[in-house]
Amino acid sequence: MRSGAKIAVVGGVFVLFAGGVGYGAHSALGGGDDGGTESKSGAVTKRSGPPSAEEIRTTAKDFLAAWASGQAPRAAQLTNDAAEAEPLLSSFRDGAHVSGVTMKQGKPVGPKVPFTVSATVSYEGASKPWTYASELTVVRGLTTGRPLVDWAPSVVHPQLGEGARLKTGPTAAPPIKAVDRRGRELTKEKYPSLGPVLDQLRQRYGDKAGGKPGVELVISPADGADGADSTVLTLAEGEPGEVVTTLDADVQAAAEQAVKRHSEASVVAIRPSTGEIRAVANNRADGFNAALGGQQAPGSTMKIVTAALLLDKGLVAADRKVECPKNVMYQGRTFHNLDHFDIPDGTFTQSFARSCNTAFIKQIRKVGDDAALSRLARDTFGIGLEWSTGVPTFDGSVPEGAGGEAAAQYIGQGTIQMNALTVASIAATAKNGGFRQPVVVPRSLDGRELATANRPLSGSVWGQLRDMMRATAQWGSGAEAMAGVPGDKGAKTGSAEVDGQATSNSWFAGFAGDLAAAAVVQAGGHGGDAAGPLVASVLKSG
Repeated sequence: MRSGAKIAVVGGVFVLFAGGVGYGAHSALGGGDDGGTESKSGAVTKRSGPPSAEEIRTTAKDFLAAWASGQAPRAAQLTNDAAEAEPLLSSFRDGAHVSGVTMKQGKPVGPKVPFTVSATVSYEGASKPWTYASELTVVRGLTTGRPLVDWAPSVVHPQLGEGARLKTGPTAAPPIKAVDRRGRELTKEKYPSLGPVLDQLRQRYGDKAGGKPGVELVISPADGADGADSTVLTLAEGEPGEVVTTLDADVQAAAEQAVKRHSEASVVAIRPSTGEIRAVANNRADGFNAALGGQQAPGSTMKIVTAALLLDKGLVAADRKVECPKNVMYQGRTFHNLDHFDIPDGTFTQSFARSCNTAFIKQIRKVGDDAALSRLARDTFGIGLEWSTGVPTFDGSVPEGAGGEAAAQYIGQGTIQMNALTVASIAATAKNGGFRQPVVVPRSLDGRELATANRPLSGSVWGQLRDMMRATAQWGSGAEAMAGVPGDKGAKTGSAEVDGQATSNSWFAGFAGDLAAAAVVQAGGHGGDAAGPLVASVLKSG
């Protein structure tokens, strides 16, 4: 018990007074509600079933009171994972320097209890009030039958993930004022999707931009995890230094609006002639920057690369006829087209524009090299090289495939991993004729080395590939989505099956003028239906 604390017994309930703050506790301070009923013989039976409304109310009240009064061990014992809960609850005061805590308990909704935290955060003379809302869930303890708070870091703060922690102190990096290519300021408030990007830019370039550190309460990621500290509350303003980015505020605004149409959506826009990233946007409940860090099969958008391979080897030509049957078997695996369509007596352009899987898979034996797709993806499209965009990114992976796995990779399934950034870069390479490594800050800022591909697309391959993407946008599977995009335009649709997911992921890549973009919508279905309109909106803004 903390020194100076006083205990009074009121109606069989202990009340602890510490520094003027009191909370109720049941008959054993370390154990909380025993959750059982006592028989005449003195035996205690374990309760089962969901907690009652009274148990939910009382458990939440006791937990919040213990936490508010600084009794972290006591509060932890009222959870179903005391070992994990106690260090985080303790660091709320010790690491985050939070004091004067009050908790306002809201009306329960089933087992969930909302609450509001009001407190003061102080550090070496700097101080600021802090208020936020969170919620907890009361469950029945599996072994004891007691009603307990279902522990998760988000109980302490809704933005806390596993292993993350709150801490207050001088900022690790001075603040920055990020501006777009025209000098317009980019803030998290106006462009929410840029939150992770701005945090990473600050971490990487804050000390190079000439600013001075401030004092902040931050969420610090788990040890060894990717990501930068995320500011929760600024106690003392630092002096920001300016960081010029390649982003475009107009394109970013369009991307922010576009992803709102679907949950779990991401989009990236790139200038093909330079590789400059114009926009990055996500709409995700978990806050993950999937646009730059996601790792998923890209579906038929990969056919841009596969088509380049087949054209490069002279196995097909845009105007040459190829087979597109309803189904095809390769190495014991059967592949089919959407709704089992076929294209009798059609050209390769028709198969590309309508996304005929079987036309591509039938070419594998003629290629005769399981490493060919992986090699061309790396050497011509830059996929799998180590990019230096200015922020952490996943730069794509096209492993060598064999047998049925190789067939799946030709149509963007199997072990291929991409995200909106890498697919946008593929579209940009097809538009430009050569790979330009994407960047979010100019190379001149830090002199970093950019990735370069071994060779560009040949003139013949480049011309045919662009024309096939134009056909896709004009009359193929991307025509409906791209109908409102003016000028010279091209596209490729994709849908990627995911194990355990009833509806495929929707992918779309396109270009118009000197802008290329790609989007993915989790469980969005066909590429032209969900991801396509997102890309079209972004292209029109550019």
